[in-house]
Amino acid sequence: MSQTLTTQKTTIEGREETSFSTLCLLRDDSCLVQSNFCPLPSASCLSEKHLKQIESQKTPFNSVFQGGMESYSEGTVVAWRDAIARWEEALAIARNERDREQEALTLYWLGLVHFNLKELKTSADYYTQVLSIYEENGDLHSQASILNTLAQIHATWGEYQNAFDTYDRALKLWQAAKFRTGEAATLNNIGFVYADLGDFNQALDYYQNAFNLVENLGNPINIAATLNNLGRVYSDSGKGDKALSTYNQALALWREAENVPGEASTLNNIGFIYANRNNWTKAQEYYNQALPLWQQVGDKAGEASTLTNLGVVAANQGNPQNALERYNTALTFRRQVRDRAKEALTLYRIALAQRDLNNLDEAQRQIEAALKIIEDLRGNVARSDLRATFFASKQDYYEFYIDLLMERHKQQPQAGYDRLALQASERTRARTLLEVLREANADIRQGVNPELLAQEQQLQRQLSVMEEQRIKRLSGKSGSASAENLDLEIESAIEQYRQVRAKIRATSPRYAALTQPEPLNVQQIQQQVLDKDTMLLEYFVGEKRSYLWAVTDNELVSYELPGRDEIQSLAKEYRRLLTSPAHRRRIKTVAAAQSKLSNAILKPVADRIQGKRLLIVSHDILQYVPFAALSVSGTTGEEETPPLIVEHEIVSLPSASTLAILRQEQNTRSRATKDLAIFADPVFGSNDDRLSKTEAFEQTLPAELEASARAAGVNLSRLPFTKVEADNISALVSQEQTRGAIGFEANRVLATSQELSQYRMIHFATHGLLNSQNPELSGLVLTLFDSQGQPQNGFLRMHELFNLTLPADLVVLSACETGLGERVRGEGLIGLTRGFMYAGAARVVVSLWNVDDRGTAELMAKFYQQMLQQGLSPSAALRQAQIEMWQTEEWKSPFYWAGFTLQGEWK
Repeated sequence: MSQTLTTQKTTIEGREETSFSTLCLLRDDSCLVQSNFCPLPSASCLSEKHLKQIESQKTPFNSVFQGGMESYSEGTVVAWRDAIARWEEALAIARNERDREQEALTLYWLGLVHFNLKELKTSADYYTQVLSIYEENGDLHSQASILNTLAQIHATWGEYQNAFDTYDRALKLWQAAKFRTGEAATLNNIGFVYADLGDFNQALDYYQNAFNLVENLGNPINIAATLNNLGRVYSDSGKGDKALSTYNQALALWREAENVPGEASTLNNIGFIYANRNNWTKAQEYYNQALPLWQQVGDKAGEASTLTNLGVVAANQGNPQNALERYNTALTFRRQVRDRAKEALTLYRIALAQRDLNNLDEAQRQIEAALKIIEDLRGNVARSDLRATFFASKQDYYEFYIDLLMERHKQQPQAGYDRLALQASERTRARTLLEVLREANADIRQGVNPELLAQEQQLQRQLSVMEEQRIKRLSGKSGSASAENLDLEIESAIEQYRQVRAKIRATSPRYAALTQPEPLNVQQIQQQVLDKDTMLLEYFVGEKRSYLWAVTDNELVSYELPGRDEIQSLAKEYRRLLTSPAHRRRIKTVAAAQSKLSNAILKPVADRIQGKRLLIVSHDILQYVPFAALSVSGTTGEEETPPLIVEHEIVSLPSASTLAILRQEQNTRSRATKDLAIFADPVFGSNDDRLSKTEAFEQTLPAELEASARAAGVNLSRLPFTKVEADNISALVSQEQTRGAIGFEANRVLATSQELSQYRMIHFATHGLLNSQNPELSGLVLTLFDSQGQPQNGFLRMHELFNLTLPADLVVLSACETGLGERVRGEGLIGLTRGFMYAGAARVVVSLWNVDDRGTAELMAKFYQQMLQQGLSPSAALRQAQIEMWQTEEWKSPFYWAGFTLQGEWK
């Protein structure tokens, strides 16, 4: 048996959520909106009018339909099949008599019974037919009910954008009718989709809103369903105890209502909590309680979920053969109900078991089948942020695949498995960035519904106005409490903005015609990205083993590196010492930490990189590491060694494929005509003597604004050396070719104007602002007051960058931590770099930490001097400037120069 995998990790997909389906058409709250796990509706769910008609009028339709209801109410699969036969006969009668009301009633129940049998294609067909009837007669409640269930079906099939759009239609109908129970059902289900896509913050918001409604309405079954779903989000947020408490509340309600499917769902989820704690015996106990309950009600999807979880238990107890048997049974059920995401999960589990059994060929076949499904499902998500979170939740699949391929490479070094592993690594990286770069030049708004475009523009204006209001509130008497309320409104507007952009993509003929970019294979990387003087170093940090691929234009060599824990420990310690005021000048202490990290990630390839320009595609914690300051000298002590930058030009890339797309898009863009626009020394707050000279300033209270910025990780102190920086750089360019925006002129209005598109180089010397929860709100801080001392919106947000046209050769973000952002697995750092690349920049210089104001001014002067006077390329100029800083005693510490990296085109 292979010893390379000893445990199988639990994943978020091991749980069951309770999705509301509006099961019957009565206006009674206790019946209309029920969970899929509630007691199945019987004839009592029909309206009183229909009940009386069926009981009193012995018409052919009523007799046949009533027989179907009696069979259905028995609640067994056999009885449901009998109900289907009777209702199909009733449907034929209704259509023959041209009775649309009876036709609608029968279509609804046929859709419901097939839905409960997980025969979703047939169910959707019936529901679509009945929806057209309810649209004809204007029955809003019934339309919303059908749309709610159709959306569930789309979500199960992985048609996520269709699901969102259909839920949105249902939600608006419920709200128009002021029917709170239906609204709660659909809110709950929207949360379900967000959770499936890995956006647990949004899921929590929707579940909480649903819970507030159902708690007020007092329906215990709907309360239990929402508690079940809230438990999942708590579990995924690492709040296991809170999740367990929430699940136990739901379980008590299910049992009190004698609701078997709901009880099974929550028992399964409690088992998952114990599995996450590696308490396999306790987990198995709960799974074994859930399994017969699923079987009792004939729910194959639920049974598949618990079988998969029992397989994980068996694998972790050292019995992969037993695990495999359970997975194979679960796979059959998954395919019966066309649950593509869960099918991929089960295939992944099968691959894990096959590897444990040393069946590597079969393991590879199964994981490749799983990844094909994941790629298909990813393509069904129109929103780029949700594509990123969905893909992040599936990164374990790729990590396993890469590790498996590299294991096979070790056994068969000449078979090309290391090439396949590198190509798999490329598929895990910055995929959304590749896609937005491709769409940037496609004018995807052409041919889109003008109303959608108007909504987008309105939301952009709304966000700008809200930011202006927020700043005025922070600067006024209402202070931070009032601004916090507005923050919630801004988050809501951002969510609406994302949804509208997704609809634009989904309905755009230009977007539909776009060929989505495929990550490059090894040969394409060698031909389209590299030349004879350049080497790609691509890293992948894995749980037990990490990997490095060194690629030139004619060779690929791969290396095995330490696992995630060791690399993260070394990288964090080096970065801590390097950026700490107490340690940064202790050269020997920093050198010792640098040496340990370099030995772990660079020493294996040291003999191959001589004389090469290095393209670094980092991963995980390595995205925060300044490779320019590392060394390949192989020392182990505290002696200082020449940094990597002395011998090598270094460029950072999100992925090798990104550079190929950048080059393609750059070839189609017009060139700027002027040389340099520079923003520097903005006016931020109370410590700025330029404000104290204005009459209105005494009326403002900027301390609140500064406190808010500090809460976001920004100290809005003046950066006086940025004025020196700007003067030194501007002196290198003719006045006619330069636009200097200093002080009050360094404002957002200019930064978002068309004027900026005229310049080849754009330089921002200011503070950066990071927002990891909503990356669209990350940005640069420009002047926050006008020349009269009045507060103004000075934040240039990332969502605004996506609306700019900046065909610049170079954008320099000479600000704090501008190279960072939200780190999303499968995407890397989602920060300002991609915003400027989308706007048209070929390359961006950014910083990895809070840089020193005076040191940065010195570095930037040298950088531009090398470019503009010595004629070096931006990457070569940055290297030379960093070498000069290192050679100067005052600036020798890498803290002052290594934080700046060039991302993008190196030529």
